[in-house]
Amino acid sequence: MADLVEKVLREAAEKESKFKTIEVEKEIDVIIDEGNLLVCDTNPIDFKLQKKNREDYLKDLSRDNTQLLINRIWQLPTHREDEVVVAELPDVKTLIPREKPVPKKRKATKWEEYARMKGINKKKKGRMVFDEQSKEYKPRWGYKRANDDTKDWLIEVPQNAGKLKKKKAEIYPFEDQFEKRKKKKNERTSKNELQRLRNIARAQKTKVPGVGLTPTIAPSKDHLGKALAIAKKSTASIGKFTETLPKEKPSKFTGKKRKFEPNYGDVKKENTKQLDILNSVLNKTPILDVTQAVNAHVKDENRSSSKRQKTDKKGGKGGKGSKGSKNNSQPKKGKRNKR
Repeated sequence: MADLVEKVLREAAEKESKFKTIEVEKEIDVIIDEGNLLVCDTNPIDFKLQKKNREDYLKDLSRDNTQLLINRIWQLPTHREDEVVVAELPDVKTLIPREKPVPKKRKATKWEEYARMKGINKKKKGRMVFDEQSKEYKPRWGYKRANDDTKDWLIEVPQNAGKLKKKKAEIYPFEDQFEKRKKKKNERTSKNELQRLRNIARAQKTKVPGVGLTPTIAPSKDHLGKALAIAKKSTASIGKFTETLPKEKPSKFTGKKRKFEPNYGDVKKENTKQLDILNSVLNKTPILDVTQAVNAHVKDENRSSSKRQKTDKKGGKGGKGSKGSKNNSQPKKGKRNKR
């Protein structure tokens, strides 16, 4: 029994020897900057220990300095935040240079100021809500939502039904309260949609009409043609028995079936087709269009004849004004020119 006790004590002593104490002694007190979590050790380096085993010496030195920093942190005032203990660091003692200036604090928006004033926290609502009627948790919105007023089988008519207010009865006794509730809900949804569009327009710095949705861009001719073709085919017969208007043009956007040759066809036809293509490439004989060639030849002749007539007219005008030409070969043309 005594041997067993000695063995347990020996093992416990060996385990304790592996861990160092939290008390660290230095010849010169280190400078600790709690704000920057910085430790400056001014003690001289022991070169003998460093030469023997450099890695172990550096590990021991860094461990001791870190232990001193942690001991100082435990002496700082603490507070609890979100179930976590946080230490309050003091002001910085060592000024560390930085490339750029410290960023200024962003100015709070109107919503942030309003939320701070009203005590609104940035926290999302839970999706599940306890329903008092069914006594169970249901979604806040959507299918099978909790406290759904549209599922009421009975709605009490208000007591002021039929009473005049400002010469008009706001609530009628025989009015359908279910339909009225549904109408109010549709009005709320449309109002929310309009408000959403206004927010988008305000962000993009554009204008929004006061009532209704934003106008769409004028559709093009192709867009209308496609819409008409789709509308015609949106019947049970896919537009087969759809009647056309008396002066309606055929649509350009009707689907056309593409006919492809079979993958495995007649071998002789394929050979002849390929040989014809090869012969046309090798011969390089252009296809002659007789009518086009004749028309081009006639045009060339007409141009040449018109050029000749112009040159003859210019020559007759020049012969009239020449000196010493008493016997003119064209007296008639000269008389006409005088007239």
